[in-house]
Amino acid sequence: MPRNQRTLRSPVELNGVGLHTGATIRVRLKPAPAGNGVVFHRTDLPDAHAIPARFDALAASNRRTTLKNGVAEVDTVEHLLACCLALGVDNLDVEIDGPEVPGADGSARPIAEKILEAGIVEQRTPRRSFTPAEPVAMRDKDRSLVAYPSEEGLSIQYLGEFPFPGMTSQSYSCRLDAPTFLSEIAPARTFCVADEIEWLRSQGLGKGASAENTVVLSRGEAPALRIPDEPLRHKVLDLIGDLFLLGVDLNAHVVASRTGHSANAELVRRLADEMRSREEAGEVRAPSVVDIREIQSVLPHRYPFLLVDRVLEREGFRRAVGIKNVTINEPFFQGHYPGNPIFPGVLILEAMAQLAGVLLLRRLENTGKLAVLWAIDRVKLRGAVFPGDQLRMEVETLKFKENLGLVQGKALVAGKLVAEAQFTFTMRSP
Repeated sequence: MPRNQRTLRSPVELNGVGLHTGATIRVRLKPAPAGNGVVFHRTDLPDAHAIPARFDALAASNRRTTLKNGVAEVDTVEHLLACCLALGVDNLDVEIDGPEVPGADGSARPIAEKILEAGIVEQRTPRRSFTPAEPVAMRDKDRSLVAYPSEEGLSIQYLGEFPFPGMTSQSYSCRLDAPTFLSEIAPARTFCVADEIEWLRSQGLGKGASAENTVVLSRGEAPALRIPDEPLRHKVLDLIGDLFLLGVDLNAHVVASRTGHSANAELVRRLADEMRSREEAGEVRAPSVVDIREIQSVLPHRYPFLLVDRVLEREGFRRAVGIKNVTINEPFFQGHYPGNPIFPGVLILEAMAQLAGVLLLRRLENTGKLAVLWAIDRVKLRGAVFPGDQLRMEVETLKFKENLGLVQGKALVAGKLVAEAQFTFTMRSP
């Protein structure tokens, strides 16, 4: 059953030391509107782009998940994102004054407690979900990661190989929900093998690691563990955080064997590829009707320049149908024209362009971006539009490549064509 999106009730702060950078960092989690997603803002880099928590913002890194947009990047986001996925927090603005999310005690529990302290509120926009049509797999030598279709939300089974004292089991499985996450997964601290410590230091990693926030595995004495098989469950924690980057609620049973962040990222990319191809084929559809609240969550336009009242039909990001109700209360009718009010042709084009923006911004990789109009071609204005008319707009994506989209639009009144044009957009981060 689809659920509505959620955000925090009030802002909350996290402070601490980065596990890898050793830097003291302050983070502020702030409520965000529906459709925003989780977006990081480097406050120490005032001119830098915002960094969306999406798979296409992933940057190569060792032992952690790193997101990047232009010159701005943020490390070790996986614990925060795992809390978001497990607790159902979809929209956040994250202000951070350094390059890494603080490691706290090495687990996700302090972050989860802060989120619960702030409170979680439901928004009116549906959360997207995705069920793979068939198993999606990533295999590399002795590592494997497979997402099997499921009708019961997200479940995870992790098969590990930890031949160290204190590790009593080599597998863990769960169906992900908030209580299970809080009691069985969130408390699991990060870990390393004693033989790797010098190598990690030579790579500039682990500068903030300590006995309080990192479990050290060795062939000698068994470490003091918070929960059974703590390192194995931390692997599950990292996997949950990386799955958040898909941007939807995933309905799958995920089986992992000896995997880490790089394998997790590859699985997310393959799932995103399937989701995109099925959207293009019209097999995966968002809710068909989009009201003004969701339109405002996608478009930056506001009164008196928001010219789409409702989206009636939507087929992935291939096609959309929307309406604009034309009333005599429109402010431009005072001058266009006195005694003979006619809806300006340029505003018919603008209304079609706005509907095209709603369509393009449904693409997963465009979440949080702006659809900036780049060119208008093949314009034909074929009829007048008057107060009392309902303008029906139909737009269709002709081509989308990298950050450029070409959309064909037409507008009708009572079944009669009144305008048509082709629009070229460039997708930009705000």
